[in-house]
Amino acid sequence: MSFFGFGDKPKVSIKFRDVDTRDTTTYRLPAAPGTTQEARNETLPLFDGTETVSGTVLVERPKKAKKCEHQGIKIELIGQVELAFDRGNHYVFTSLVRELEPAGDLQDDKKFDFEFANVEKQYETYNGLNVRLRYFVKVTMKRAYSSSVSEELDFAVQNALRDPQLNPPLKMEVGIEDCLHIEFEYERSKYHLKDILSGQINFLLVRIKIKHMELQILKRESTGSGPNLYNETEVICKYEIMDGAPVKDEKIPIRLFLSPYALTPTFKNVHNKFSVKYYINLVLVDEEDRRYFKQQEIHLRRKELTPDKKQPELPAATPQE
Repeated sequence: MSFFGFGDKPKVSIKFRDVDTRDTTTYRLPAAPGTTQEARNETLPLFDGTETVSGTVLVERPKKAKKCEHQGIKIELIGQVELAFDRGNHYVFTSLVRELEPAGDLQDDKKFDFEFANVEKQYETYNGLNVRLRYFVKVTMKRAYSSSVSEELDFAVQNALRDPQLNPPLKMEVGIEDCLHIEFEYERSKYHLKDILSGQINFLLVRIKIKHMELQILKRESTGSGPNLYNETEVICKYEIMDGAPVKDEKIPIRLFLSPYALTPTFKNVHNKFSVKYYINLVLVDEEDRRYFKQQEIHLRRKELTPDKKQPELPAATPQE
């Protein structure tokens, strides 16, 4: 039973202004280490890096209370990095605060408008194996005689970048003295997420029996530093280049479409907490199952926002006479 309404809590809800028409995008949230939580998908409204974030906040007073005293209501826009091995600490890189209402009494349900105009959102939303970068708005209602009431609402950020002015080709060599010499070249070293990776491999010397060759794209996520440095390498895709033994002076073309794969832009030392890098890995296997490989880093960027594709609405069925 509540006494003067102190036992009941007000209800807070947040809604972005154009949520019904705004594009959305879906992220895969991996299972939290050391918990029973399972991996799941999260669909969020999509904003670009300089877009205004606005909407409404609805505060509903407790139904059994004639009024609801509070010590002020505020809304924050927060960007933060969360590390799996440091779950108690959140590293905030963006924090903006707006006061919705000063201390007073809430006589009835009340709606507030909020706006964070043209706020710079430097980093993209990211959900990895050991790190999460998220943006959200948070409403807090402070109360004198009971715990504060708060509510959070996440949103996604993507940043499209222009094509780089300089984009030199990648050239690498794989060699074993007097046995194998391979040269391979890719047209560019920087790609966007919907790009095509193309190039060719030249066999200059072949004196071992190669039975298989494949191209891999590796994703390497690095979090923390010093003794708390964690590296996770994930094979994003495997692309078979050759099945069988090549001959000297043979040239094999490469053409790999990046769009089907779950890639993110390259992240370099975000807030001094994590990095995400991508590598092209050439793997050769001989007839004795010995493996030879060569890695080369590539830089990935987002050329355009990539919202989820919305299914068109079907026209209503016309009743048959």
